[in-house]
Amino acid sequence: MNRTENLAQLADSATLSEANRTSLLPQRIHEVFLPWSAINANHIALSDSATSLTYGALPGVVDAVAAHLAEAGVRPGDRVLLVAENCVALAVCLLAVSALGAWSVTVNARLSKREIDTFSDHSGARRVLYFHETSSDALTHGQAQDAIEVSWTGIGALLLGPLNTAAIAEAHETDTARQVAVMVYTSGTTGAPKAVMLTQKNLLFIGNNSGQVRRLTPVDTVYGVLPLSHVYGLSALLVASLMAGAHLHLVPRFVAADLARALAEDGITVLHGAPAMFVRLIEYASEAGISLKAPRLRVVQSGGAPLTLPLKTAFEKTFGLVLHNGYGMTEASPSICQTRLDTPRLDCSVGQAIPGIEVRLDNSMSGTAGSVTADEVGDKVGELWVCGPNIMKGYYRAPELTAQTITADGWLMTGDLARIEADGAIFIVGRSKELIIRSGFNVYPVEVEQVLNAHPDVLHSAVVGREVNGNEEVIAFIETRHGSALDRTALNQFLKNNLSPYKIPAEIIVLAHLPAAPTGKILKHELRLLAAGRT
Repeated sequence: MNRTENLAQLADSATLSEANRTSLLPQRIHEVFLPWSAINANHIALSDSATSLTYGALPGVVDAVAAHLAEAGVRPGDRVLLVAENCVALAVCLLAVSALGAWSVTVNARLSKREIDTFSDHSGARRVLYFHETSSDALTHGQAQDAIEVSWTGIGALLLGPLNTAAIAEAHETDTARQVAVMVYTSGTTGAPKAVMLTQKNLLFIGNNSGQVRRLTPVDTVYGVLPLSHVYGLSALLVASLMAGAHLHLVPRFVAADLARALAEDGITVLHGAPAMFVRLIEYASEAGISLKAPRLRVVQSGGAPLTLPLKTAFEKTFGLVLHNGYGMTEASPSICQTRLDTPRLDCSVGQAIPGIEVRLDNSMSGTAGSVTADEVGDKVGELWVCGPNIMKGYYRAPELTAQTITADGWLMTGDLARIEADGAIFIVGRSKELIIRSGFNVYPVEVEQVLNAHPDVLHSAVVGREVNGNEEVIAFIETRHGSALDRTALNQFLKNNLSPYKIPAEIIVLAHLPAAPTGKILKHELRLLAAGRT
């Protein structure tokens, strides 16, 4: 029996034991759709507003794009930077890069030029692709780099950046637990870029896990507005949908009116989103005086930011469906916890640990030695540690930072404080880091502070988060240089030129002096209280 026949047999999972299904799982992300190409060829696999590809057509298109990439000089182990917003062409290129044994470096086109240049330089990308037909920002970035327009089989036009002849290919691993499939950038607390290396096994494990937990099947249509430049979109949407034979409809940006129409008319059955998205959807319906309808919707998943009980209650009242919750981080590909379909919760727990991983609480952060396993429950709080097939290979070109994040025996230290209840449900009770989560995107204060401090009128700055309904805002406090007359319009333009939109402060507050301890350390807890008092 050849590989295609094996994968086709896998699709008929009802006839196979769990052990047999596991043994037949694909080994690379570009193989996940092959069973359905053989047995469900006419079913739509990927679509956006202009393009759709069936499962039958997808193998040929992926192979053709892989050939185009090879002709463009991409080799196994090369990094390929993909600057885009969600579209079919981006999804196909992610699969094609995998087929070559190269690494995709996914970048949201809405990032600033400074950020994209930093990621390109740090990754040593061999080529940069700009998906300009569905993103005006990608067009701007591509034109700035003198990228040329090419037309590739099955996906149409895109901009191809110059060949980096100095790029050095990484070793190609035969072990899928070591072979990197994608790198996802997340800004470090030091301001330096952190490139999370996620392996083929990482993405396949989470894709398979996500599909099983949410019971995805070929009859499902998944609304794909969460960006494929983030690991949530990569593994829990793209890989999970294709592995299950479902239809993934890709949307470049969230627009409440568009989502409301799609839910009512397009047969959407599975919806993933950040809490802020659900808040805006409900507000849109209220302001427009319409009733939200979703006749086929069966699973709604919240992630990327803390879920509040008022939002959960309002959403469930609106749709008559449970708003499920989860928790993860890029370094865990990203899933760690997930509420279950058959045991809906009334609270905002992030659910139990997903199948196949281990979790424990380490309470050394609170000054107490030892750790608490998932079997030792109660009111104990500790740092959540995770171990399993979802844990990243490490940070690219940063072994010291990797060692600070993953223990010698393979435990990922999340930096988040949690407690575990008797049924295994996990509650995230705080973040040890100063991370701000804005609309599902991570914002590290130091990165915003560095840009603010680079402005000629700013002497010093401090950035904190402020909770709003279902979201967090970025709030900046600054001291101006003596004698300077701060031009707020110029400062706002400076920030727009150097930061992604979601990182730009919602409010900039000028203080005569930032509160500081005798050591000079800024007292951010005082600033958080001040920011909260201004809402």
